[in-house]
Amino acid sequence: MSQKTEKIIQRQKLTPPKRYAVVLLNDHYTPMDFVVAVLTEIFALNHEKAVAVMLQIHHEGSGVCGVYTRDIAETKRQQVLQAADEAGHPLMCIVQEAQS
Repeated sequence: MSQKTEKIIQRQKLTPPKRYAVVLLNDHYTPMDFVVAVLTEIFALNHEKAVAVMLQIHHEGSGVCGVYTRDIAETKRQQVLQAADEAGHPLMCIVQEAQS
């Protein structure tokens, strides 16, 4: 393989896309069972994991629901906010760049 070909191959290597965490925030008003339902329905967590994340949100003020590419994370955030709005709950959800 020539040096020119090696340089082209090296330039073509792609870096993986950045990952973003979807984080629910505690608000002292949204019922715990609603948060568990959101975690199971939108983030596909099993019941035990959903309860653990809900308790983390309750005790620590926030909890990571999942880590995704940016578009998927933003879609999940919108789904959470829409579900909360339809149910009349003030549940807040943010997206932030995941820690490496």
